[in-house]
Amino acid sequence: MSAPDTPSPSPGYFSQLALLGGWSLTRLVRRPQQPPAAEAWISLRRQVLLVGGIGLGAVLILMVGFDAVEIGLMPARGTPGLWPVRILTDLGKDEYVLSVLGAAVVLTILIAPLWPQASRSRLLHLATHAQYVFFALVVSLLTAQGLKYIIGRGRPFVGGKADAFNFEPFNGTPAYFSMPSAHAVTAFALAFAVAAVWPRLRVPMYVYALAIAGSRLVLLAHHPSDVVAGAVVGLLGAMLVRYWFAARRLGFRLAKDGQIVPR
Repeated sequence: MSAPDTPSPSPGYFSQLALLGGWSLTRLVRRPQQPPAAEAWISLRRQVLLVGGIGLGAVLILMVGFDAVEIGLMPARGTPGLWPVRILTDLGKDEYVLSVLGAAVVLTILIAPLWPQASRSRLLHLATHAQYVFFALVVSLLTAQGLKYIIGRGRPFVGGKADAFNFEPFNGTPAYFSMPSAHAVTAFALAFAVAAVWPRLRVPMYVYALAIAGSRLVLLAHHPSDVVAGAVVGLLGAMLVRYWFAARRLGFRLAKDGQIVPR
């Protein structure tokens, strides 16, 4: 028997809050409510291989042929006229974006017991979508942090020159946390996740993601291959989390043709 889509009503604000909180967490780890169809798995695997393959190829090509050149084309670090770019790049800072999304998820749970019962399901549906976007970023960023530590790529001019092959694996210091770019991971995971829930926002969200990625290059915080690697990690993380949610019929469902569509 499948779990209910909404929790049963309970008297008292705090008892309802506890019920909603527990229900919200347990359904994220419950067994799939919709057994993944072969078509859905094949479609996901194809998408992962396509994005990962193209991304890896682009990273290698940029690293060999363009990373060092691009650094020389950018304005000097600390140029006063770059203040708008510094403001823009903060819009892709993972701590800020996760804080806003986390607050949105918590706020919807806090106000749900006070919400009219007749329309509460719509509020909880919105909370489910907010949870998806939040976890899409969390999974992508945790993966990126592990890759940064393992790869240990130096940021531009670490070591005194524009060396695209300055690697110290497992270094663990911020100077060698260049690949993948966390800002690019955040921006592209957010763009994919928001577009998956609200397709009409696809274009502005990907414009936002490209702008954030470009800001990291202008500010000499990353090489071009770093932001491409970040985009790939963000996209793949958001894809996999969407599949997890869809298999549990949380905000998405698996269509017969293998596509994942919003509920």
